[in-house]
Order: sequence, then C-alpha cells, then structure tokens
Amino acid sequence: MPMQTSTTTSPLFSATLRPDRSLRAAGGWIGLAVAGLLGLPFLVAVPEFILPGIAGFAIAGGGLTALSWRLSRRAKLVEQITVWSDQVEILTTGPRQEKKLRRLDPKKVRLVLKRDDNERTLAMHLRHGNDLIELGGFLAIGDKSSFARAFGRALRKARQS
Repeated sequence: MPMQTSTTTSPLFSATLRPDRSLRAAGGWIGLAVAGLLGLPFLVAVPEFILPGIAGFAIAGGGLTALSWRLSRRAKLVEQITVWSDQVEILTTGPRQEKKLRRLDPKKVRLVLKRDDNERTLAMHLRHGNDLIELGGFLAIGDKSSFARAFGRALRKARQS
C-alpha cells in the first residue's frame, strides 16, 4: 500500500477585513441624553419651547436610530483576503448577500491605489483585465494604508515564486 503524504502549506498573507465598530452611535445616544437632562429645566421654565424641544429630540432620536441600524447592518460585512503563491482568494460575505469567492492569478492582477494630496490611501483596487475589484472600501484611511502595504508585499512575493 503506498504511503500517503500530507503537506501543509500556509498562505503568504491572510486578512479578515471588517468595518470599524466604534462607539460613534452610542456616543450620540449619550449626547442626546445629556442634552435632554440639561435642556429639561429650560423646557419646564419656558412652556413655549416644549413642543419645538420635544420635536427636536424626536428628530435627533430618529436620526440616531437610523444610524445605529445602518451601522449594525454594515458591521456584518466581511472580506477574507488570502494570498497563496499561486492564487489570490477574495471571499466576500454580507447581510442579504451570498458568499462570493473570487480566485485570481497573482501574476495577472495589479494593485491600484488611489491617494490624496498627502499620499494617504483613499481606495484600493485589484485590476484583473478589465475588472476592477475594490478591497476594504469600508476601512478607515489609516487601516487602508497599512493593509495596502502588507498586501502589496505579499502580492510581490507571490509573483516571484
């Protein structure tokens, strides 16, 4: 019986990209509560301001609810990017979206960076023929720069092997 050999290969680069989960919306709710506590004496002291004051807080609360809902849906986006010596895999999942797996040849794909006047990375794209695939569109500018640097190194290494 022939002997079976198992080989384990590790990727040159692997990253899971998720949107920023900061507390901006929670900070908005805290700000609305503090404004309500501070504004309550004025609303009681001047009765003419009660209806406009309550309407203003209702509009702010509705806006914060919509923002919180949008951020919670956006937080479910995930991009898994793996660079192997013979291929680049991009797995994209999100709410109401099927898993989408793309496999690209590292020798045929180019990393295209869009930068501002201060050389900060604004957008990252992979060009494969006529296709342009955006990577990490939801990342912060600083995260895009560091990701692009590490991903570019791995892509160069994959082309050389």
